[in-house]
Amino acid sequence: MIRFRIDVADAHAHQFEVSATVPAPAPEQRLSLPVWIPGSYLVREFARHLHGLEAAQGGKPVALEQLDKTTWLARCSGRGALTLRWRVYAFDTSVRCAYLDGQRGFFNGTGVFLRVEGREAEPHALKIGTLPRGWSVATAMRAVQVDARGRGDYEAAGYDELVDHPVELGTFWRGHFKAHGVPHEFVVAGALPGFDGERLLADSRRICEEQIALWHGETVAGKLKVRKPPFERYVFLLNATDDGYGGLEHRASTALIAPRRDLPRRGQPNGAAGNAQSDGYVQLLGLISHEYFHTWNVKRLKPRPFTAYDYTRENYTRLLWFFEGFTSYYDDLVLVRAGLIDRTRYLRLVAKTLNQVLGTPGRQLQSVAQASFDAWGKYYRPDENTVNATVSYYTKGALVGLCLDLALRRDGRGATLDAVMRALWERSGAAKPAGGPGVGGIEEDDVRAVLREIGGRSFDRELDAWVHGTADLPVAELLKSVGAAAKEDAPAPAQRLGARLAEGAGAIKLQSVLRASAAERAGLAAGDELIAVNGWRVKRAEDLMPVGTFDAPVELTVGRDMRLLTLTLDATTRVAGAVQLSWLADDASDAAQRERRDAWLAAAGR
Repeated sequence: MIRFRIDVADAHAHQFEVSATVPAPAPEQRLSLPVWIPGSYLVREFARHLHGLEAAQGGKPVALEQLDKTTWLARCSGRGALTLRWRVYAFDTSVRCAYLDGQRGFFNGTGVFLRVEGREAEPHALKIGTLPRGWSVATAMRAVQVDARGRGDYEAAGYDELVDHPVELGTFWRGHFKAHGVPHEFVVAGALPGFDGERLLADSRRICEEQIALWHGETVAGKLKVRKPPFERYVFLLNATDDGYGGLEHRASTALIAPRRDLPRRGQPNGAAGNAQSDGYVQLLGLISHEYFHTWNVKRLKPRPFTAYDYTRENYTRLLWFFEGFTSYYDDLVLVRAGLIDRTRYLRLVAKTLNQVLGTPGRQLQSVAQASFDAWGKYYRPDENTVNATVSYYTKGALVGLCLDLALRRDGRGATLDAVMRALWERSGAAKPAGGPGVGGIEEDDVRAVLREIGGRSFDRELDAWVHGTADLPVAELLKSVGAAAKEDAPAPAQRLGARLAEGAGAIKLQSVLRASAAERAGLAAGDELIAVNGWRVKRAEDLMPVGTFDAPVELTVGRDMRLLTLTLDATTRVAGAVQLSWLADDASDAAQRERRDAWLAAAGR
């Protein structure tokens, strides 16, 4: 068995020390560190943080030759075990890399454990060794022999599994619950003293039970029967910070980061159906829901190229609109089905997603399938022109999922997107007992075939237009079928201007200038500071409308590269405002609309 050990070498210098023992190495044994982490589609060059690599065999040094930025060759003699030692600099607070200071440690295996090439399928062991006094360990990796704080020996079936179990280290809060009989653990680092852990556990449990029932539930004789999910235990690892947000999915856990102010606090009212919850806490629940849904959708049911990861390069797929977008569709839908938000608040979340897409000129240039393929070079490398050149496969993909679900339901054949997802799960092989991560690959043709099978007709026309085209989606039309109405608000100042603005320290700066907008025609550029409109000083976005009104051309004073520019802005051309969605009153909708609405938003088994 290939054995790794990791120790906190110097917390204040942010240094992990890692060692490995490789039995019976090849005469020329290649070793490499991944350049990316599955779930985050960017080459991150983890090897830049690795240093001091040494090798020995039988107590004698072994020559190491670096072959490229992330690969080394060890020239071994005989079959004696090869021992390796190196250090990793860890000071990245994101969920994708590694972090270490005097208060907390965290790591993903892709950033710290060298891959012994040719031996990836063999069992791998991990010993978590020296830790600062009082620190504990949290991970979903299988424990073999550990002490009360989790320090000790762990095992994984292979390298893929080893690096798919992030590890949290420190003095964190820990809570437990069961969802349909499966143990779940929630770890929170950095929470404020008034943090309401019991409420977080209760709300997370409702999310987990709803999702397990969605994937594995079956109503028999009016009762919901739920089969076992594809994991024995699940762990949430949440790092609460002053300002940060994100998550990364793993096979039996997720790493999350969120502002600590968004955590529930003791004494905070809950309200009917969670209506008293802050927007920040609802966003956190949506993040929890999103990453948990990935346990099925992308970790097991996955694009076919992801069934065998290539850690040395980009792994391309045109299906992120399905795996990220549909997951984004379900994350908030699960909240209303689980009773954590009401249907009015859910509709506001749908409107937010819709307006994000409609406010992106790039949607008219790039299809969501192409955006999926371009993730490595565009979505994960945003700049001031990203909004004009691409569309998010998260947000537009979520709207594609919404449209498909409502179209299936409107057809009246009893079909739903829930049924499509379950059928793809079964069809792909991910549902088989042996079908863990690495099994369950699908292509778009599989999605089309299952839609035809479940929906009773072809959905090729819709997928061609919605996934491979650039026209706007028929969201408002399909929402009518469930009794929801759309109306357009008057455009906000930034929409009239045609720019994305950033405010702070009494200044307005342009982050992006939208394609074909009044701002672009006036010659404004990203990075410009708006100083005055028609001679009047402006410090906030709301200052723009009372001063200029934009009903006639106005004179802008702009700061750029230490110079003052005077530009003429003509924003009199009509532009669209934000879309607001609302439910029709019962006397303004028909019984079929209400029946479809209630079935759509109902919990699994109801």
